[in-house]
Order: sequence, then structure tokens, then C-alpha cells
Amino acid sequence: MDLFSRSWAALRAAVDELSDEDWERPSGCTGWLVRDLVCHLVIDAQDVLITLVTPADGEPTVNAVTYWELVDPPTGEDPLDALVPRLAAAYGEPRWLRFHFDDVGSAAGRAAVLADRDARVRTRDQVLTAGDYLSAYVMEWTLHHLDLVMHLPSAAGPPAETLAAARASLEEIAGAPFPASFSDADALLVGTGRRAATDAERGALGELAAKIPFVLG
Repeated sequence: MDLFSRSWAALRAAVDELSDEDWERPSGCTGWLVRDLVCHLVIDAQDVLITLVTPADGEPTVNAVTYWELVDPPTGEDPLDALVPRLAAAYGEPRWLRFHFDDVGSAAGRAAVLADRDARVRTRDQVLTAGDYLSAYVMEWTLHHLDLVMHLPSAAGPPAETLAAARASLEEIAGAPFPASFSDADALLVGTGRRAATDAERGALGELAAKIPFVLG
């Protein structure tokens, strides 16, 4: 199983195991509950489906790493960020959002398996191979898996191999490795601003401490 499928299957399994009470807990995304994050994942899955059937001509303009842009940290006031909680609340009971996520998520997973990895697709006014696009989403799924379980200590986290791949991509974006003393999860959480570095971690980061967070959009 490739890393896209592995990371997406693990994230979908984590959502499937949520209790009704878990949907109302905070997530690792600023201003969003777990239900809001899952609603965002529905939109992400739709984006995967749309992009994989949007062919493009010409040479790729980005790859799996340069696909990501550095943006300002979220405040919860962005119009789209603010829309997501309203959409999530409109589902009412968790079972309806769970059903929609499973339905669209299953389709996105199947589309990824069937995709020609060498085909060129267009998204966000950029051209890249389908393989690079799906590889970029390993970062998306892994970070949001960490967001999902941030306040659910008994929930399973992302697979080790997808954490390692996401860390490698973040280090390429950062232009420097994170200290070996950082676990892959801590490198991602601290590096993307999902939690503050401790004094000891800041010391280990050295000059890299001044550059974080790397907020990806």
C-alpha cells in the first residue's frame, strides 16, 4: 500500500472509531472541534476527486513538496475557515457527517488507487503529476490525523511511515533537518506551530527556532 493510501486509510479508521462525545471535543486546528475537522476532510476528499479528473497540458510547475505554500497562521476568522463549523453543525447528528465522510472518503481512496501516477493534473493554478499530488496529500492527511487525536489520548495516531515521510517533506520545506532528538510527530507539531516548543526543544532547534512555524496552505 502506498503512503497516500496508508495515511488516508489510517485517518479514515481513526474517524470511524470516534464516539459521539469525541465529535464535540477540540481538535488541533485553531477554533475547530473534531466535527469541524472531519467536515474539512470531506472537502479535502472532494478536492482529491476533482483534481484527479482535471487533466493538464504542459510541464509540471510544482512537485510534491513545492505544492505547499507558506501562509499566515490560522486565526479562525478566514471566511472559509469560519464556514466549516457552520457546515459541520448543519449535519446535526454525528452519524450523518460520519456517513458523508465515509462515502466521499471511500471514493477518494478508490480514485487514488486507479489514478495514472504519471498523468498531469491541475489544481490551484498549478500543474503537477497525479503521483506528486497524491504524495503531497500524505502531509495533509498526517497533519490532520495529528489534529484529530490531539485531545483524544486513547486514539491511534498516524502510521510511523507516513509520519516519517511528512517529516522529510517538512524538512525539505524548512531547508534544514529537525534535531534527531525530536520524534517525527514532535517535529511536525512544533514545526507547523501546532504546539509551542519547550525551552529544551528551542535550544536543540538552534537557528531553526527563529523560522518556525512553517504553516502550510
